[in-house]
Order: sequence, then structure tokens, then C-alpha cells
Amino acid sequence: MERSVWIPKWQKELTSFKGIKSTFIIEGNISDEYPLFKKEGEDYKIDDFYSLGKVIEHIFNTGETENYYDFLCCDPIFGFSDPLSTNTTRDIVSLYKDKTSKKQEEMDKINGKGLVENHSGKKMVYHSEIIRSSMTEVPNKPTEERKSILNIISFASRFLDSPNQMNIDETTFFLNLLYASHEAKKGNKFKNTMILVVNKLNDIPAWFYYNNPNVRIITIPNPDRNTREAYIDKIYEVFSSSDVSLRQDNAADNEILKAKTKFIDLTEGMKIKELDEMRRLYEKSDIAIEDISDVVAIYKYGFEDNRWAQVRSKLTEDMEKIIKERVKGQKDAIEKIVQIIKRAVVGLSGLQHSSNAKPRGIMFLAGPTGTGKTEIVKAVTQLLFEDEKALIRFDMSEYAAEHADQKLFGAPPGYVGYDNGGQLTNAVKNNPFSVLLFDEIEKAHPNLMDKFLQILEDGRMTDGQGNTVYFTETLMFFTSNVGISREIKDPHTGEVIGRENIVEPGEPYKDIREKVEKAVKTHYKPEVINRIGENIIVFNYIDPTASEEIAKKQIEVINKGILKNNKITVHVGQDALNLIFEKCLQDEARKNGGRGIGNVIEKDYLNTLAEFIYDSNCLPDSEITVSAHNDKLTFNVSRTSVLPEKSAALESGSPESGVPTSETGG
Repeated sequence: MERSVWIPKWQKELTSFKGIKSTFIIEGNISDEYPLFKKEGEDYKIDDFYSLGKVIEHIFNTGETENYYDFLCCDPIFGFSDPLSTNTTRDIVSLYKDKTSKKQEEMDKINGKGLVENHSGKKMVYHSEIIRSSMTEVPNKPTEERKSILNIISFASRFLDSPNQMNIDETTFFLNLLYASHEAKKGNKFKNTMILVVNKLNDIPAWFYYNNPNVRIITIPNPDRNTREAYIDKIYEVFSSSDVSLRQDNAADNEILKAKTKFIDLTEGMKIKELDEMRRLYEKSDIAIEDISDVVAIYKYGFEDNRWAQVRSKLTEDMEKIIKERVKGQKDAIEKIVQIIKRAVVGLSGLQHSSNAKPRGIMFLAGPTGTGKTEIVKAVTQLLFEDEKALIRFDMSEYAAEHADQKLFGAPPGYVGYDNGGQLTNAVKNNPFSVLLFDEIEKAHPNLMDKFLQILEDGRMTDGQGNTVYFTETLMFFTSNVGISREIKDPHTGEVIGRENIVEPGEPYKDIREKVEKAVKTHYKPEVINRIGENIIVFNYIDPTASEEIAKKQIEVINKGILKNNKITVHVGQDALNLIFEKCLQDEARKNGGRGIGNVIEKDYLNTLAEFIYDSNCLPDSEITVSAHNDKLTFNVSRTSVLPEKSAALESGSPESGVPTSETGG
């Protein structure tokens, strides 16, 4: 089906400057297929999709430039060739080969060394001299018969190993091109032109294009939505044959149209060649047209199974209740997290945006230390996937160095660790349905957060090896303590001498949330905050009730461990619990959240209990009672714990047969 579309910006740009600029550098998506447009009346229609060379030929051989250009193609593999089938390459090469040889002979006679001293005379240098000659020499023809020359240099960045460490041959190659760029002559009407096709601009030496007014740099992006839709209409017979975009008169056609729209959205960021591969994948599968979007998942991950659909079918219990049993005192945070998870499970995340490829959920957990931020991520993972191993956790303090991003996303070619790939990208490739936790993100290098922008927006990242890794099915958590404290600096030296809290236990949650949100939005760049959106979730200090619940739970865990490992039963009286609770509510403990409570339990209960068990030589099947007396914990053990050598004394009623007792200040 023919459709009217906008011509891509890069093609418009090339059309505007053809015949004016002597040099173009084309980078980006250079190995794909591209729409070729033909004008019909006042509109443009897509003729078909072609290689980059064919599109360039069409642009330079239509309109006012038609029949004004001859084409000369060169690449590092075949040298000069005729991939465009213009049948002019051989004649042009022969003409300028003779000119170059004669000029070389003249220079040899003058200084005995050649055009550039010390180069090896490799074929690549010879090729650059022919290109230079074709750009700067005027053929011995009448003006009206002189055609302009268009040099297309494919894989131009592969003529050298590194733009920063070039040998004499590589330098000579680009010097010849630089001279050609500056001294390009006109043919009959238009300036001779040279197009360098590269993967990335910085793959070639900066001195070639920097401050060079003859150069125009053009970037080809991945196909936009219009281009993808045009290709799908033209190549996917399942859509084009039914003309569903024109026939919307029945329910079946409406379903097909919806499937097509979703398919186009899900292929955001993909190349035309990838769309063609997915077409072939669809044609050999038994997937119904209404479910064609499943092909995208198969293409991305290698399999069709959707673990999120399985998660939804299993989540029959109250998520909020289950999480609250594990994380205490964070009612507001838990409610918001559960809301986001529900949206993620049903696949509605990011529908308000143009891209449907965002991660399933993105949450930024901020607030005081020890309040359950990491614990709640573990609880969510266990709830969704029934296994905490589905959680992929990164301690961001390990990524504080400037080039730490290479550990996560992989080192570029030629650098140490390139073969290993990235820790993050490898993990997601192996398990695309996972929960990602970036713990204490503020401790990572400041530039690292920029690397997450593409993931947060498009749900994908290209690793150091050039592989695209998809994050569409992941649930992403960031945790941070930003906004809780600030550095104290020596007024004389400026050195950091300590920290002080900005927010304190007991402050209203609303005030804490406002302070923390403001600090987070100040600390991170706007483009990062915009992608996180309203998913900044602030945790509160643990309140007294939650503190008691946490302390009681930790004591129960300790007692169960003693019973399991030592066969000793421990009974803790309410007076002892109250004394421990009182210590857990002190400001120093509350500032450190659950960790502060754990420190109190360890110091005042676990350590003293362990000391009593050791000193009293408690045996299996003993029972220990913990009480409080004069603000101290006391421990009493039953007679079953007494050592065998003391049994006779106990039976005879000796004063030494008393039951062991201990008292501690806790």
C-alpha cells in the first residue's frame, strides 16, 4: 500500500548541501536499509527500501543534479569497486591512476622520495592519492562534458586502527583526503564531493573535520515511527494484503489494526533489517496475527515465555499485606510501591509515553538509613518470582571510579575486559525477567547516572561489544540516602570533619518527604529526574510501634536460632522486652533505623545471652528465662543445664547446688 510520509531529516540535509559542500561524514545507523522517495505531484511516495549507497546515488542523481555526477566507490576491503553498478568507476580510476602515476614520477625526479616522505606506499595510500586527484584535478574535457565526481568511501574508519595513534600510512591517507576536501574543483556545474561513511565520528582523526568549513557531519538515526510503519505496510503481507488501515468496519479488522499499532510501538529503536528478520521469524511461527507483538519478545530474548503473565496468575494474595509483614513502619512507601508493581504486572507502565519499551517499573527509594529500602526490594522479588535470586543487586560504592561504567556496560574494543562484557548487561541478557537493585546510587561516579538515561527512556542499552540488551521486562530500583545528612567542613581548611542530619526522628513525615525530594532533585540532573517521574518514594524514620515490632522479631529469630543450634529454649519476659524496647527508641538508635535496632539487640541482648550460656556451661534441653531488674537484664537457667560433675552436689543439697544466675547492665 502506498503512503505519504515525511522524508527523513538526514536525507533532506544531504539533498540541501549536495553540490555545495565538498565533504560529508555520515555516521550512525549506516548498515541498515532506508526508504527511497520519488515525487508524485506535490507529494513524495516511498519507492522501496535500499542500501545507503543506493540512496546516496539517488539523491545525487535526481533533481537539478541529475546526470551531473559520476560515482567513484572505495572501501578498505576491495579498494575501488562498482557496487552501485554505474559502470563509470573503472574509467574514473584509470583516468586518475594515470594522472597520479605521472605526478609521482615528476616528484620522484625532483626529490627522489615521492609525494609524502617515509610512507610505505601501501595500496591504501595509493587509493587516497587517486581520490585526491579525482577531487582536485580538472579533466581535459570541454566544460559542458565535465561531470562532477562523487567519491563514496565506505568503512572509512577502518582505514586506521586508532585515530589517536596513527602511523605514517594512515596519516598520509587522511592528509590526502583533507587536501581534497579543501581543494575540490567543480565539474560542469557542481563541486566534486567526497562522502566518508563511518560508524562514529570519533573513529576518524578530529583534525580532519575540526574547523573544516567544507565538512558537513550527518547522523543517521534508527528509523522513526513513520519509517517503521511504512516498511511494515510494504513488507508485512499479513497487514498490507488485508488493508486493515483502510477497512475498520468489523471487529476482526480492528483487532488486527490494534496488533499492528502495538507492534510498531514495540519496535521503537529497532532497525529496518531487524524488522525484516522479525518478519521471517513470524512467518515460520504459528503465532496468530493478533499476537504478532509476541515476535518482538522472541526476537529480543530468544523465547516466548512471559514470566510477568505467570506472575499475574499467581498473585492471588494481598501484596500490601505480605510486604508489611516483612517491612515495618513504612505504610506510605509500601502503598506507592504496590501501586507501581500492579501497573508493572499488568503491563501498563509507560503507556503515556511514545515508547512502550520502558522498563516494567522504575522506583527511586530515598530516606534514612536502615528503614527498609533494600529489604523491601528483596520482599518484592520474593513475592513476584518466589526466589530472591531473581534480584540482581549492585553495590554502587564499587563504581565510584571515573570509568566505572565499563564494569557495568562493558569495555569498548581494545580495552582490558572487553571480552568479558558488562556485569549489568551480561546479567540482564542471561535473565531478562528480573529485579535490578542499584544500592546507594549516590556513591557511584556522578557521570554514571547519565549512562542509565537510555535504559530509563528506551529500555535498551548497547554494551561494549555492540550487542543490544533489552531492559523492557525488568523492574528497576535505585536506593539513596541523599537529603538525610550533610557534610560538616572545617571553616579554616575546608576539610570534611563529620556529618550532621538534615532531618531528625520525630519530624512529621510530610516535612521529611519534602526535604528529601528536594535534595534528590537538586543532586541529580533534570533529565534523570524527568525519567524517574513521580516514582521517588521517601521512607520515614521507624516509629515506636514499628521499632518494637522489629526488635521483637529480631529477638525471636535469635531465640529460634539458639533452639535449633544448641537445643536451648529461651523465654523473654515482658519486663525484659520493655527494657530492650526503651533502648531501641533512643535517638541514636532511631537515627540508624533497623540497623540501629539491630545494634542494640546485639549489644544488650545477644552478646550478654551468649556470654551467660558459655559461662554457665548450659547443656541441651536447658531453659533460660530473661527478666529485667534495676534497668538490667538477668538470666536464669533451669537445673537441667548443670554439668554432670555437679549433679552429686545438687542432690546432696549443698549450698553450691544453686541454679546459675547472671545479671547484666545490657
